[in-house]
Amino acid sequence: MAEQRQRALSTSGEALYEILALEKGATHDEIKKSYRKLALKYHPDKNPDNPEAAEKFKEINNAHATLTDRSKRNIYDKYGSLGLYVAEQFGEENVNTYFMLSSWWAKGLFAVCGLLTGCYLCCCLCCCFNCCCGKCKPKAPEGEQQEFCVSPEDLEEQIKNDMERDGETPIMLQPTNVTEKTQLIGDSHRSYRTES
Repeated sequence: MAEQRQRALSTSGEALYEILALEKGATHDEIKKSYRKLALKYHPDKNPDNPEAAEKFKEINNAHATLTDRSKRNIYDKYGSLGLYVAEQFGEENVNTYFMLSSWWAKGLFAVCGLLTGCYLCCCLCCCFNCCCGKCKPKAPEGEQQEFCVSPEDLEEQIKNDMERDGETPIMLQPTNVTEKTQLIGDSHRSYRTES
């Protein structure tokens, strides 16, 4: 069964064209014309006693459905039936990524990174030794101690003190009972007249 699946999943992308008796790269009109001719020839109604004709008709329909869908045809032309299988499993937008990650150079890069770092979870050489041993961790300036966690109340009090020190007092309450009339009185320098 696995061997049959492997044979069915080729990367050449020519079998569907051969089913429709076409060359790879045929136009949409050529595909449609060949499909109609073969569908009439192998239709189960015209061949009621021939089970092979019914199977051939299914293959023709499958080939036509794949080759007339633009995105499936692009995947098939590029990666063959294996590409169509990957598109079913992971989605059509992820096919290029799958084949890029399964290429020999991507596997080699993954192996080299694993050998250089000693493992795949600890990226000491890729980062800055900060995660593992902390030897290259930047030091705080002398005399200063860094605060790592500040409660929201302390932070609010600190902001309030900084604003008072700078001469600004924070507004604690919103104005109440504001109406359009009070705003017009406060904005007396604005003029809403139009001159004709």
